[in-house]
Amino acid sequence: MSTSAVPGPLAQQLLDAQVAFHLGRLSGERLAATVADLAEGAFEAAGRHPIGDLVDQGAVREIVARALATVPGSAAVGGFVELATEVLAEGPADPYPLGDVVDRDQVAAVLDELLALSPALERALERLTASPLVGTMASRFMGRIVGEVLQANKAVADKVPGLGSLMSFGTNAASRVMGAADKQFEGLIGDTVGKGGTFAVRRLNRIVIETLRDPTTREAVLQVWDLAAAQPVSGMGHEAREEAAGVVGAAHELVVSTLAHEHVARLGDAVVDAFFERFGGYTPNELLDELDLSREDLVADLVRIAPGVVDALRDSGDLERLLREQLEPFYASSEVRDLLS
Repeated sequence: MSTSAVPGPLAQQLLDAQVAFHLGRLSGERLAATVADLAEGAFEAAGRHPIGDLVDQGAVREIVARALATVPGSAAVGGFVELATEVLAEGPADPYPLGDVVDRDQVAAVLDELLALSPALERALERLTASPLVGTMASRFMGRIVGEVLQANKAVADKVPGLGSLMSFGTNAASRVMGAADKQFEGLIGDTVGKGGTFAVRRLNRIVIETLRDPTTREAVLQVWDLAAAQPVSGMGHEAREEAAGVVGAAHELVVSTLAHEHVARLGDAVVDAFFERFGGYTPNELLDELDLSREDLVADLVRIAPGVVDALRDSGDLERLLREQLEPFYASSEVRDLLS
């Protein structure tokens, strides 16, 4: 018991009667009605008050910060990540075309919005010019493209009498410029890696942006989508799962370490503050309407879930024990003892 006082004989009889009364309400056919009445009563009472009056904003901030720091790295979330990887590897029991799930018009709409971001992408790519390594990579990438073009042109020229020897001269000159690992190409672009890399990155950025703005790009992506949409959805396979496991694990660790940072916690505070500013004046029922959730459906869900939980507690004897622990201190109190005496 939670108190050293013991109920008197009459108080004990009243306690037994009340425990039996509540056990009866939580048994059989009466259980559904009891749960429905409790849920409806809670919704009805809470529906008269704004969320800002019912929930302390500071407490929610602390809960969100603690959840961000602990939940993503928990064993349960790790298990969910592993389970999701397994499900993706296995695939659906009955394969179906991807186009049955994802609407093509919606894919086209998303693609249009992404292609419209080309100015923002151009600004982001421009920042890459500050990285010397990116400049070196871009220089070598463009150098390899030039080399492939020269080799392709030479193959065609060799088929034309007299043109092959002329093309060989240009190819040999280009090969001297390219050299091992394309390092000479960087010197051709500029005397320093900085200038040559900057030029290469900007030129490569322009190629990317102009490709995205080309109307043919949209049609090409949608054509690829049409081909993919016709294929049945299937699992990755066990071999692919093993290959992806390392990537998934590393990504999970990245998320865990990032969400645990104090800057993310402050971002969580800002989100909570924005929520209360936007919805703090709403009642719970009004918020459910905004979320397109039906109160009747939620009550029905609780009624559907409750029997499994309550039956398990009753069969183990925990339900009666919990009721007694909550009610017994009242019947053992001096106020009740004085009333009954």
